[in-house]
Amino acid sequence: MRPSPSRRLLCAALLALAVWAPAAAAPAAAVDMTGSAHPRHDECAADGLGRKLTARLDKTIDDVAPKAGIPGVVVGLWMPGKGCYVRAKGVADTHTGEPMSVDSFVRIGSETKTFTVTALLKLVQDGRIGLDDPISAYVKGVPKGKKITLRHLAEMRSGLFPYTADPGFVRDLLSDPQRTFTPRQSLAYGFKHKNTSAPGKKFQYSNSNLVLLGLVIEKVSGHRLADFIHHRVLRPAHLERTLFPHGNAFPHPHPRGYTDQTLSGEVADDATHWNPSWAWAAGAMISDLHDLHRWAKVVATGELLSPKIQVQRLTTLPTGIPGLSYGLGIFKTNGWIGHNGSIPGYETVTIYLPAKKATLVIMINTDITSKGQEPSTVLARAITAVATPGNVYDGSVTPR
Repeated sequence: MRPSPSRRLLCAALLALAVWAPAAAAPAAAVDMTGSAHPRHDECAADGLGRKLTARLDKTIDDVAPKAGIPGVVVGLWMPGKGCYVRAKGVADTHTGEPMSVDSFVRIGSETKTFTVTALLKLVQDGRIGLDDPISAYVKGVPKGKKITLRHLAEMRSGLFPYTADPGFVRDLLSDPQRTFTPRQSLAYGFKHKNTSAPGKKFQYSNSNLVLLGLVIEKVSGHRLADFIHHRVLRPAHLERTLFPHGNAFPHPHPRGYTDQTLSGEVADDATHWNPSWAWAAGAMISDLHDLHRWAKVVATGELLSPKIQVQRLTTLPTGIPGLSYGLGIFKTNGWIGHNGSIPGYETVTIYLPAKKATLVIMINTDITSKGQEPSTVLARAITAVATPGNVYDGSVTPR
């Protein structure tokens, strides 16, 4: 969700320059949601990718992140056969100067889509639904619902108007960021508009699609979406620090999140405890570096799915964005497979490079654009240009 364009904040970039902490933090022991420590399997030595490459990555992040207006960042890069790189840099709180921590939880925004679509594909694998079933068979009142399939929704080719682009929705959310939206209430903002294209004809990123798929999962499974994802996706994937929050609940430790998505669009705000219910199946989840590292490979290699279903998931179509194609809740860009996420206050990138079996995870505590680009994209592009120059990431699909 992003309101109509307005002047972006130079002050945000200046703030990041003022608080940016040079090189940082090596890994620490993980703290689970109850506060007890447990060891990580993905810890890295300070020069885990060798002194030369590690120094180049440190310099790249220290140069790029403050210029992109990023207060704090957590980066994990794992390259089997070469080593790994894990860093927390900058600050988690611009007022107190508290440093960013590798153990932080963050809101993962649209990376939630990878979990929702995996849950959907579990039901397809079980034979309980078909990807080419019309959405009208499960949810009534969807414009042109008899012609829109579940596949169209997962591929972002339904033609449904994105509810987050409705001015009334933007006004209502930003007037009361603590408000709870039900899935039906969110969808209603989009359903007021005519469809933007015929089903299957055009890629258009729309949270409406994923909210509908969340409703399908609930109807067919008979369980709340959060419960179904927990039991059929998170538990089999051994993800213990990933969750659907209740309301604005946020496990500790977490950084504060900074946004300019306000009614004026001109004043940076602290969105840490905004209620993400409006994003639900499209963007409400929370995770951490450890789990996203694991999840990147699970999604890209299809560990939870049959080979037949995984082939369908990874069959991507052009998006109209150069170098970027989109499949069933997942994208490909220059060899990388995965998804990015953006929600007020936070952005993430979680991607896997099959050719090198490499994984990159980025978590930052702002969504304020930098020269019209998402700051997480700017940083991911810079990091991959250094670490995997033959496969430079440039894959944001989150609408601006």
